Amino acid sequence: MTQQTITPSDELIGEWIDTDEGGPNVISRIATRAAQWGADQELKACCEWMADETPTNYINALRAARRSKPPSLKEQALEALAHILNNSSTQLGADTIRRALEQLPE
Repeated sequence: MTQQTITPSDELIGEWIDTDEGGPNVISRIATRAAQWGADQELKACCEWMADETPTNYINALRAARRSKPPSLKEQALEALAHILNNSSTQLGADTIRRALEQLPE
């Protein structure tokens, strides 16, 4: 197998920069997006390489195992609330918001 470099296009990098909200962790967030994009490209290449000799259900199982479902909006909100609680001096209403979120279905 030949070794290839996975490099995002200048346009894609520009899109990542343009859509990022900025702030103190911008480099970390863009680096994370780049790493995820590279991993997605590698998984796609592996699945394409396997396609000729491997049953489709094995390829689908590989994709499912390597790309877990993103957290639900509820999970994201609870994580954001935990961040606020851990980094804020006020808890006004936070317990009520947490309880409401926890009662929502996934």
